[in-house]
Amino acid sequence: MQGSRFAFGPFVLDPGAGTLLRNDDPVAVGYRGLKLLAALVGRPGEILDKAELMEAAWPGTAVEEGNLTVQIAQLRKLLGPPANGGEWISTVPRVGYRFTGAIAQLDHAKRRHLPLPDKPSIAVLPFVNLANDPEQEAFADGLTEDLITDLSRAPGLFVIARNSTFAYKGKAMDVREIAEELGVRYLLEGSARRAAGRVRINAQLVDAVSGEHLWAERFDRGLDDIFAVQDEVTAKIVEALLGRLRAPTPRNRPTNLEAYDLCVRARKLIDDSPQSAREAHLMLTRAVALDPDYAEAYRWLAMNHWMGWVHWGEPVEPNRRIALELARRAVAIDANDAGCRWVLGNLLAYERDFEEADAEFARAFELDPNEADAWATLSDITTLAGRVEEALEQIRKAFRLNPFPASWYYLTLGQAQYAARDYEAAVETLRRDETYRTSSRRFLAASLAQLGRLDEARAEVELFLVGNPHFTTRHWVWTEPFRDTAMMEHFVDGFRKAGLP
Repeated sequence: MQGSRFAFGPFVLDPGAGTLLRNDDPVAVGYRGLKLLAALVGRPGEILDKAELMEAAWPGTAVEEGNLTVQIAQLRKLLGPPANGGEWISTVPRVGYRFTGAIAQLDHAKRRHLPLPDKPSIAVLPFVNLANDPEQEAFADGLTEDLITDLSRAPGLFVIARNSTFAYKGKAMDVREIAEELGVRYLLEGSARRAAGRVRINAQLVDAVSGEHLWAERFDRGLDDIFAVQDEVTAKIVEALLGRLRAPTPRNRPTNLEAYDLCVRARKLIDDSPQSAREAHLMLTRAVALDPDYAEAYRWLAMNHWMGWVHWGEPVEPNRRIALELARRAVAIDANDAGCRWVLGNLLAYERDFEEADAEFARAFELDPNEADAWATLSDITTLAGRVEEALEQIRKAFRLNPFPASWYYLTLGQAQYAARDYEAAVETLRRDETYRTSSRRFLAASLAQLGRLDEARAEVELFLVGNPHFTTRHWVWTEPFRDTAMMEHFVDGFRKAGLP
């Protein structure tokens, strides 16, 4: 999934990794400069007009043309003149710029194939919606996600998280290539059609190494039987991979299908933005009203309230109290749901009830060691506890289970790298496209400041404060679950040097 690399003179540019090397040594080039250089180098000799270049470096943002001029001047200074004289980037008056150097396009940087785990490993690809109604897309997605959760809880299986399998939705790819990228041996694929009170599901289990179909079946049932079908599919896959039935403890299931649909839709919106989080809040509140004993709806509603006061600038109270009450309610309804357990553990950490929080995370991993989001969340809490190597191992485990994760995984990794004082690695992580527009900019600014790159750090602070105008370091320290004073002082020092309020 990476793009090509480009060699010119002593330089190698890797746009996918966000790096520029001079004689194999990293060059400290800013994010906008990298984007501009990638656009120019990708089309050598062509004239790129100013509007096109500004869209490459500032996508979807209206900026003054002077910003482009400044960035081009900085790039020229950074690159210096070519060995044979002249310049790498030439100006085309009143039009734009072009790259005039000789380019060698290197081989595509193929994604590293992940090694197979030491136990049966599987990924569930997004089920295809065969209904004519696009509204049923959420149903097919929900079916996929539920099967991932069910298989994840089966002892002895290694199961890839949903973020990573949904990266392949709608893409026509060879199953062997997908399996190699995800580092699994088996793939489950299928289709679903829901109409007139009935559901038809086709599922097949494939050995991606041999290409053999291990199991395939069609289910045609009443819609009320959908969760029984999910249990049946899970049991047959577990039997096929492990040789005998070892069904996990039954999950709490919704009794109202509208509540189920609302929950499926809401969990896709919950961490996108304050606006989408409010939409998710309405959906989850409705789901709880329709089905007061639906544990997963309470779990996500708890996270929604927590994110409101920690990330989206909502009032601390009553959101903090309500989040904890909802999470406890979710665990009371379904004590065997790993998701409910780690959500409660996370909220307890923010209450500084660390002993109970640790116990909830431990129970979550007993129930489901494949819960990638739990490993990533625990890494954040472990970093703030001052146990940096442990935190790095936890976030690595999360990435292995979820190779194409949500953007906040990169924030968590970058924060842990900052804590380990590996500032160069933190900058590389936090400048990735996946996370660059999230609140990770505060950690990017701190990392740059610790490297002495104060102009870049302050530029990142300005951008961060556009989206977080009420941020103060004091409030952030008060909200975060620190349990190590030295670690807290290390973060405060970076924030202060970067110029955060």
